[in-house]
Amino acid sequence: MIARKLEVTYLPYDRTTRVPPGTTLFSAAHWIGLPIDSTCGGRGTCGKCKVRVINGRRDAGGRAQGAQIEASSADHRQLRPSEIADGWRLSCQTHIYEDMTCEVPALLRVPKAATMGLGRLVILDPNVRKVYLELAEPSMEDQRSDLARLKDALTEEGHDMEAGVAVLRTLPPVFREAGFRITAVLAGEHLVAVEPGDTTGDCYGVAFDVGTTTLVGTLMNLRTGMAASVLSTLNGQAPFGADVISRISHGMNGPEAIRELQDAVVTTMNSVLDDLYREAGVSPQQTYEAVVVGNVTMLHLLLGVDPTPLSMSPFTPAFMDQLNVEAREVGLHIHPHGYVQTLPALGAYVGADIVAGVLATGVVREDRLRVFVDVGTNGEIVLGSAQRALATAAPAGPAFEGSQIRCGMRATTGAIEGVQITDVIELQVIGGDVPAQGICGSGLVDAVAQLLLAGLLDHSGRLRLREDVPDHPLRDRLIDIDGVRAFLLADGVYLTQKDIRELQFAKGSIAAGIKVLMDILGVGPQDLDQVLLGGSFGSYLNPESAKIIGLVPPVDVDRIIAVGNSAGEGAKIALLSYRERQVAFELRSRIEYVELSGRPDFNDSFIGVLGFPQLAAVR
Repeated sequence: MIARKLEVTYLPYDRTTRVPPGTTLFSAAHWIGLPIDSTCGGRGTCGKCKVRVINGRRDAGGRAQGAQIEASSADHRQLRPSEIADGWRLSCQTHIYEDMTCEVPALLRVPKAATMGLGRLVILDPNVRKVYLELAEPSMEDQRSDLARLKDALTEEGHDMEAGVAVLRTLPPVFREAGFRITAVLAGEHLVAVEPGDTTGDCYGVAFDVGTTTLVGTLMNLRTGMAASVLSTLNGQAPFGADVISRISHGMNGPEAIRELQDAVVTTMNSVLDDLYREAGVSPQQTYEAVVVGNVTMLHLLLGVDPTPLSMSPFTPAFMDQLNVEAREVGLHIHPHGYVQTLPALGAYVGADIVAGVLATGVVREDRLRVFVDVGTNGEIVLGSAQRALATAAPAGPAFEGSQIRCGMRATTGAIEGVQITDVIELQVIGGDVPAQGICGSGLVDAVAQLLLAGLLDHSGRLRLREDVPDHPLRDRLIDIDGVRAFLLADGVYLTQKDIRELQFAKGSIAAGIKVLMDILGVGPQDLDQVLLGGSFGSYLNPESAKIIGLVPPVDVDRIIAVGNSAGEGAKIALLSYRERQVAFELRSRIEYVELSGRPDFNDSFIGVLGFPQLAAVR
């Protein structure tokens, strides 16, 4: 159950947000994109994020009673007694347990911002920080250890630090060869490396979207916020099955099988990294962090964790929280002491890729009511606004991927990806002027929508016979294949009655999932401000066709927006801004997960949306 939210107002900006109890003032400000100065990442060591708490407690009549916020030990270290007495507190150490108002001082510096693919401005403040230091050399009067010398210097700069033995071994030679002029590389509070001289100009990280089918890697310049290189490829686990259930089934063969699956995806990621480095002229030693998102099964297999319990009720994963592990534990070819950061999941089948998509689209951070749908084998759905948000997963099956469709194929050269039916048929085929070899998911949705519009398919999903449409110019394309009705799209490529039923079940599952969430919130299509289609499939889906077949609620087409690889965008955002990363970490406390299995209202809704909408209702 989601806890009651508390209201926080920031002056002089007059910005208000509502947050769960226990959230810090610093994190609450991130939630609404309000920059509060900081260099330590909200760890209470730099003292720059101070705010003045004007009021907190309210009486029964709602009147402010004055600040009663106890000062933390960090407040006493970083603030003067007179400041504490006047209500100043470190926002990163002040937890919200009642409605509050606070005053934020003007920023001493204007934070850099990076424009992401979805048009969002993100404060450029990565978790990886490079700090150039000119350390005092040891003497008989100053016999501090190398580690203490480094830690003291970083503390003066407002950074906390902890160092592992592997990095500790590098301190003596690097310090002395560099004349104690070094650059410390921090990932959060972890010391990743000490480098001779000033290397602050070279700082990179990588964002990975590990999909079941496709894997996308983006090498990011953490100083500029720009992508240095991007590459996508097929997930090397493909030989073990096309979907997560197939991968889990292979993993059931024992620890060696799980190692095979892990090796396959890590090898793919390292191959992508090699190409990214070569294209950008960057070395692994300059790449200090990777943010990785994917569905729950993919992240289990990446880390070599048995995902078997995900395949059976009650669908319990080994972990859903965000994890931060050393790259060498995973075998990822970035800096040997770098870190791999994952994002949290919302449920067994609503994973970190969806959390990344929610982060990128800002679905639950605005007052607008929106539904975000990642259309695929598993249709993940998030519905809501800043007031309340719900998430679920609807088992759609592989129809959208082209599987179990008679002439279905992946979206590669020769696949029909778009269909227009008037008195003739116009096909959009991937690869341009090449013969059609099959049909992919977007083409399937288009074809069925166009058949409905052309009157060759009724709203129950039944293909008409030739005698039903004697005057239609395309009646001769209504054919029979092995006793099954079909429609001929191109030479050797056709759509069968069974294919249409497969699509009905897939779209019906997702549409029913959306309806269940809308019923829980007590809203209807007229209340929706936007429908966002995520994932690679969502990028190519025709919004009009999605509406015609009833995959999405009947809203104006201009409110149905394809947001592309939102998971990859979210991974990049989390890499470039620790503030946004904290927002992602908080999403589990902001979004209620709804399990559809066994819900009578899901079954009822599914039956209700299995057919195609009447065209008059759609229009």
